[in-house]
Amino acid sequence: MNILITGAFGQLGKDIQDTCDKNRVNYTAAGSKDLDITSLPSVRSYVSREGPDIIINCAAYNAVDRAESEWKKAFTVNGLGVRNLSLAANEVDACIVHYSTDYVFDGKSDRPYTIADIPNPISLYGKSKFLGEKMVRDIAHRFILIRTSWVFGIGNDNFPKKIIAWSKEKKEIKVVTDQVSSPTYTKDLARASLELIDKGGSGIYHITNAGQCSRYEWSEFILKEIGWQGTILAATSDEFPAPAKRPEFSVLDDFGTPEFLGHPLPDWKDATRRFLEEMKVLV
Repeated sequence: MNILITGAFGQLGKDIQDTCDKNRVNYTAAGSKDLDITSLPSVRSYVSREGPDIIINCAAYNAVDRAESEWKKAFTVNGLGVRNLSLAANEVDACIVHYSTDYVFDGKSDRPYTIADIPNPISLYGKSKFLGEKMVRDIAHRFILIRTSWVFGIGNDNFPKKIIAWSKEKKEIKVVTDQVSSPTYTKDLARASLELIDKGGSGIYHITNAGQCSRYEWSEFILKEIGWQGTILAATSDEFPAPAKRPEFSVLDDFGTPEFLGHPLPDWKDATRRFLEEMKVLV
């Protein structure tokens, strides 16, 4: 099996590379400088030359607030780029693995979202990711579409890293209580992705760490683990005006994933603790 990883040097792409290395899986790592997924001729040429069995697409536009003004860029990368990869995958009979987000849902549900629920994004970022989903489902002959949420890893800036940075500067931190979802550690997401491929997965999967929490509860856990002595204050999203709306409740129900893999993913607290160990900030 030969895998092509696009967006290979982001936080998820790096952990997919590490997971491939540990399992002795052959792969080609393509960053944005190696492959511009928004150019169909470039994508066709690159994919034809590499001849992968699997394309794992980690390339994405993830600037949620900037997407409100840079919507064309977001839709080009998250939508048209995915179309290009899907077309090229078909030409070499490859399966495309693509990642989407909890932000394709509006957050109005009173229960976790299943793979059967119909998306209704409330931000242009969410709409761009939903366009990518439609491109994969409508075009690719073989695909694995993975929705995930609140992704964090050592490779890029993310919410836990912001909390750790603030803890070094502030004695008081204010965090919202009205955004609830499931944190997802890139190491666990990478392992589950490779397992899905290895077991012949196909279709849509929700993959997150087990359990759910608010941004406040997640922050509280992180700050306690790193021994911070300050005060954490509860807030609402209204106190932090932002260009893009966030779904209030975007927990993804993983129904179908543990049944296929044969096991659930670890709890978000366990995953966060392992991340903090990786960051070397545990007390």
